[in-house]
Amino acid sequence: MSEVTDLVKRSLSEETRPTFESRVAEQASALRDAIAAGDLDNGEFAVGLELEVYAVTRADGNDWGALTPLSDAVFDSVANKELGVHNAEINTDPNVLDGDGLAAQADSIAERFEAAQQAARDHCEELVPDAMWTVPPTDGSEHYLCSHERDQGVSIAEYMRPDPRYIAIDNEVLGLTGGGIDFSVPGAEHTFPSILFESLATSIQPHLQIPSAEAFPVYYNTAIRTLGPVLAIATNSPFLPPDLYTDVDDPQRLVDQTHHELRIAAFEQSVNESPSPKVRVPRDLDSATEVVDRVVADDCYAPFLREWLDDSERETFADDHWEFDYKRSTYWRWLRCVIGGDPVGTGDERSLRIEYRPIPTQPTVRDVVGMQALTVGLIRGLVAADHPLRELPWADAEASFYSAVESGLDADLAWVAADGERTDDADVIYDEVFEYARRGLRESAVPAADIEHYLAPIEARWTAGTTPSTWKKARVRDHLSDGDSLAEAIGTMQRAYIEQSRTLSSFAEWL
Repeated sequence: MSEVTDLVKRSLSEETRPTFESRVAEQASALRDAIAAGDLDNGEFAVGLELEVYAVTRADGNDWGALTPLSDAVFDSVANKELGVHNAEINTDPNVLDGDGLAAQADSIAERFEAAQQAARDHCEELVPDAMWTVPPTDGSEHYLCSHERDQGVSIAEYMRPDPRYIAIDNEVLGLTGGGIDFSVPGAEHTFPSILFESLATSIQPHLQIPSAEAFPVYYNTAIRTLGPVLAIATNSPFLPPDLYTDVDDPQRLVDQTHHELRIAAFEQSVNESPSPKVRVPRDLDSATEVVDRVVADDCYAPFLREWLDDSERETFADDHWEFDYKRSTYWRWLRCVIGGDPVGTGDERSLRIEYRPIPTQPTVRDVVGMQALTVGLIRGLVAADHPLRELPWADAEASFYSAVESGLDADLAWVAADGERTDDADVIYDEVFEYARRGLRESAVPAADIEHYLAPIEARWTAGTTPSTWKKARVRDHLSDGDSLAEAIGTMQRAYIEQSRTLSSFAEWL
């Protein structure tokens, strides 16, 4: 039995879960005490980022853009491995949220992406900053997503990263579904033998460190109410690989009906199989310690024990809470709290951070930085101004988010304006989104010129009424009108997207 298979079987055994949950409960108790005592308070707001990308073949002509596994050399640079063998994740170290810190984030994202990109190009691969791959691999998308083998009763997807955690989660979900996982979006119905179809999608996750545990719920609850408008201006995944469509009589109608953010469905439908859905909009918080309670209560997927991977003495804060943090890593809400991690400022190896999870990967590094600045600035600015947005009912914030998933900038968005009046007027909403993002960045001592550099390309989308997803839809409509098949139209659009993402500095230049 291979080491990976052995670890997966141990994870899924009946004996592991009680031990794991007991440790989680014990560690959670210590975390509650630490939060209540102010031990995770920090003197500074800080910011960080996770950026996910995928790889395509780097060739000339019509082969440009086909999905491909990444060479190991890419991960010898600054990239980390992700679910699919075609995926990579690039992270920044956190910085204080001020002018220098945000500039350092921008430089770090650019430098690390370029380093990973160069390593990929050395092996005829190209990293694509995009939210969903759509040009199929050589053997086709269904083959890629369905190929698997069994080892001692463990299902192992061929193109899933051979990480025991991923494989254990996959087998956990397969056990809940009886061996097949349904995926349904406009024009496509599938049952997959693996969660690997979640790797269709890539995203960015800005992190915002909150200095005070007492204030954390205000920032968190405010952030929930920004999800709809922020996602609507960021949408970037309206199409599947065309060979995955199963029911398309009228391609133009599919373009009209497809959601602007198919990656939301891909993630939710890949793992939401237990009694309490794991990927969803979280409820409001009453206290910071409640973030601990929610992880403890969350459905347990594929538990691991630290000594299986590292039998050294537990010496750090992270070591002491290893099992809790492992369970938190499968608490896949669209907004979640990271406890501990890398603090910035006056903290001591501990902090509380908001991880903002629904934003799709953007077309260029500058767009990624812009969305990071918009997100953290908006949350910071709304709270600094004591804005009444947090009075918006939670159910309306949730509905606003899923309307953005389906309709992008045409979504039915819900907002409470600065005067306390409820509004669904998108002009009012986005005027305030950019006003309070600017305010939050000013509160953080970001120079005015830098604020405009970060936010202007994102605001240009609203002025033009065009996001990456609407650009993609428009290009595919045009190609269909010229007589192309759906596959040809999507392929031509995607190759143009890849080329422009390589040669232009921001999406605003495409408009």
